[in-house]
Amino acid sequence: MEHRIVVAGIGPGNPDFVLPAARAAIESAEVLVGGSRALADFARRGQETMTIRGDIAAVLAFIREKLQKTHVVVMVSGDPGYYSLLDALRREFPPQTLVVIPGVSSLQVAFARLALPWHEARLASFHGRVPQAEEIAYREGALLGLLTDRTNNSRTIPPRLIELGWPPESELHICSRLSYEDEQILHTTLAGASLVPEISHGILVVKA
Repeated sequence: MEHRIVVAGIGPGNPDFVLPAARAAIESAEVLVGGSRALADFARRGQETMTIRGDIAAVLAFIREKLQKTHVVVMVSGDPGYYSLLDALRREFPPQTLVVIPGVSSLQVAFARLALPWHEARLASFHGRVPQAEEIAYREGALLGLLTDRTNNSRTIPPRLIELGWPPESELHICSRLSYEDEQILHTTLAGASLVPEISHGILVVKA
């Protein structure tokens, strides 16, 4: 049987949020690829591992080499279908080589914590990129879920949204460390974002 790459979503961070199917794949893996935190949490003795850092080409070359002899399990945070290594894997390997196990995304957790349905929300990422204006521009009754990073954070994004027509009094929920014991959610408005602590690498939920 052709060897496969199993892309396992490991959720927002807390191991309690990992689906049993993903946990089983990770535990049975001979070769395990993931970020340093994920490997520290899940790798066991006897598994061959590779840490995902900035050199994605090296990670892909490692996976290709190991795939000649065995299946390879790749752990990605959140859900593999939303801004993860899955894009790079699809460019490098045939889709039939990939088995994807979904995970709970931090966006899902954020909306759940706020008891907000998110079927009408627009989702966008400021993590290492900047969305197009039309992706995040104001519409009546709009609801946004946004990934942030160090540069595009809870202080810099709200003024941009106001420039794009969002009312300054729009609700802003700043979510960080979701699923961990020190999880924090700050409730304010776009105009009030400058008055609360700056949060990077989190989730912003904006409601008109």
